[in-house]
Amino acid sequence: MKQIPVYHVDAFTSTPFTGNPAGVVPDAGALTEEEMQNIARELNLSETAFLLPPQHPEADLKVRFFTPTSEIGFCGHATVGSAWVLATDYGWLEKAERLVLETNIGLVPVEWQTTDGRLTDVVMTQVTPKVRDAEVSAADVARWVGVQESDLDTRYPIRLGHTGNWHLLVPVKTRAAIDAAQPMLSELEAINRRQEAVTTHLFTLESKGGDYDLYTRDFGPAVGIPEDPVTGSANGALAGYLVLEGVLDNATEHRLTFAQGDAMRRPGRLQISISSSPDGAVIRVGGAAVPTLKGMLTLP
Repeated sequence: MKQIPVYHVDAFTSTPFTGNPAGVVPDAGALTEEEMQNIARELNLSETAFLLPPQHPEADLKVRFFTPTSEIGFCGHATVGSAWVLATDYGWLEKAERLVLETNIGLVPVEWQTTDGRLTDVVMTQVTPKVRDAEVSAADVARWVGVQESDLDTRYPIRLGHTGNWHLLVPVKTRAAIDAAQPMLSELEAINRRQEAVTTHLFTLESKGGDYDLYTRDFGPAVGIPEDPVTGSANGALAGYLVLEGVLDNATEHRLTFAQGDAMRRPGRLQISISSSPDGAVIRVGGAAVPTLKGMLTLP
């Protein structure tokens, strides 16, 4: 029998039992892929991050992400949770101003933000965004996500967006319509698998004076997650979509607050900046985290 440390971390929040919970295994170098999948299934969180020695010469650590059913290329909230644990329990906040994580989709730099020496936020720079046609009808999408076709916001196109994973991005007129959505999960699973997408992501630019600029909701049955509370990768892809589709001016720097999780009673907030570079839009996604459980996991 062997034991390894494991954490349960709520990401994109500073309040326990809100935001998106992730598993974090900080010392996974001796684990097999089968053991990682079994641990992710045992923890039964949307994603669990496993930290290993890096293979890339520019990386500080390698991280692999598993849902209860499969490995995925990238996970935003588990990245935030992992970086928070590394900073607070493994001394990285004193070692360096940032670290570089090697993931299956490339290198992801992560920076710390502090106030009076206290960690307040973790900010990751996601890979360069891209979009492609979803090749689906508005009527079908409305039926799959469980809203009326008239609820869709036709000012903006339905697209697949990517900053690490592909996500089906669906514009909706109002938060009320998003909150009332009753998705057909089996249908979404089939279309996302066909599109090689991880989730379907509903969004609205209606804020009505709230503490956010965009409101979202995310469904991922194709990777064993009926609904994910607060998604760093999907909202990063959405931020890229906003400039690539001309919703926002790509020559201007934008700082936005995205809200998600309210419909699941796990509200979270993401701080997202969008800037330009010679290589394309730069998407930086940040937020706080709070560990709620730390212990030892026993393996056979």
